[in-house]
Amino acid sequence: MKAFHFKLQKILKLRRYREHETEIELGRAMGELAAIEERVKKIAREKAAAAGGRFGAGKGAGEIITFDNYILRLDRNKGLLLEAAAKQELVVEKAREIYLEASRERKIIDKLKERREAECRKNSLREETKVLDDIRRVNT
Repeated sequence: MKAFHFKLQKILKLRRYREHETEIELGRAMGELAAIEERVKKIAREKAAAAGGRFGAGKGAGEIITFDNYILRLDRNKGLLLEAAAKQELVVEKAREIYLEASRERKIIDKLKERREAECRKNSLREETKVLDDIRRVNT
């Protein structure tokens, strides 16, 4: 049986590499988004703790004002992080589109390779059958 040789193997290899690279980029973008979301959650926990400690026993007006200013700063930081998260979501969506396109391109070549390989096996089987039939005819 003749070995199968796919003429577009180099292109397939390049497309697999590109798909892998775009997958890594998508992972990075999603990781950055997750980190931003985690910082937003951390700020929410800090704000809840600050709001709870603001009116504790023995707190003077100066300390209450300090807590209020801290809470305002946390709110501003949260707003900035939410804006960053929205921008990062756009980056993630773009990276996802690029990855899906690279994946589609690789799958096209993979399917072509599978079809060609099946054709090659079918042709080899057909030729082997012919040879066996010829041998049987000669022996009978």
